[in-house]
Amino acid sequence: MDVGGTKLAAGLVNEQGRLLDWASVPTPNTAPSAKALFAVLSDLIHKVLDRSPSYDVVVCGVGSGGPMTGGGDRVSPLNIPQWRGFELRACLVQVLGVTTVVDNDAKALALGEGWTGAAAGIDNYLAMVVSTGIGGGIVLNGQLLEGADGNAGHIGHLIVEPGGRLCRCGARGCLEAEASGRSIEALTGRPAALADATVVARTGTLVGRGVASVANLCDLKLAVAAGSVALGYREPFFAAAQAEIDRCARLDFSRGTRLLPAGLGPQGPLVGAAAVGWRAIGRARWASTPHPGGCGQVPGTPTGRA
Repeated sequence: MDVGGTKLAAGLVNEQGRLLDWASVPTPNTAPSAKALFAVLSDLIHKVLDRSPSYDVVVCGVGSGGPMTGGGDRVSPLNIPQWRGFELRACLVQVLGVTTVVDNDAKALALGEGWTGAAAGIDNYLAMVVSTGIGGGIVLNGQLLEGADGNAGHIGHLIVEPGGRLCRCGARGCLEAEASGRSIEALTGRPAALADATVVARTGTLVGRGVASVANLCDLKLAVAAGSVALGYREPFFAAAQAEIDRCARLDFSRGTRLLPAGLGPQGPLVGAAAVGWRAIGRARWASTPHPGGCGQVPGTPTGRA
């Protein structure tokens, strides 16, 4: 499952990271209650399962907007106001009856990109989503950083414009408040997809500033970006971001840090969510040097399990 402020998606992914079937719907932001919103997700799950009766579902992995409590037992996505402390994992267990694991959507993306995407074979990198909101996941020495409650890597709340716009988290000048799709729409008065060249360049610059800060802090040289804003703005966005990274990442170990488009494209969130699930039951590992708790390709995968 991919749970975000713009859309909900469900898919079947096998142990090799292949997306077998999927469906999505716009997130019903006007749903009257948490229960009503979950019913939409439940219907989506059944839609996918009904189309693929030959596959055995053995685990459910979820990438959700955050923040959340440790283990993802309660989620409070900033862009889904109906869910505050919502017991998403328990509700999904009731629907599917299998082991269910919930993690931050950008951390899930990080696992997916290290599995079969642009960071495959790399042990130190940042993966980020620049979409309705902005989130990130950091892998160091082959290990996905977790943090006390599983919220490590939340690059969207680095301060990139001191004293800037008020963020939903309560601070001012967060990357999410300045460069997310929702903030671009608020700033320009029109959908983020219609932003002009000046806005695209500013967005890329601010994202690059955040990436450079992470590179300086965490001693890594690769970042990959997914999401409708990053991938939708394409080369002008990445060029502006790279220029800011080059300007701000000046330490010997961070100089030369690159920002690349995520390799999994639109499939990334669901493949990443699947990586969360497969990793949890010990059925996946990194494609490069194995590290405990990592995620990667596994040879000899049965084709009928997801």
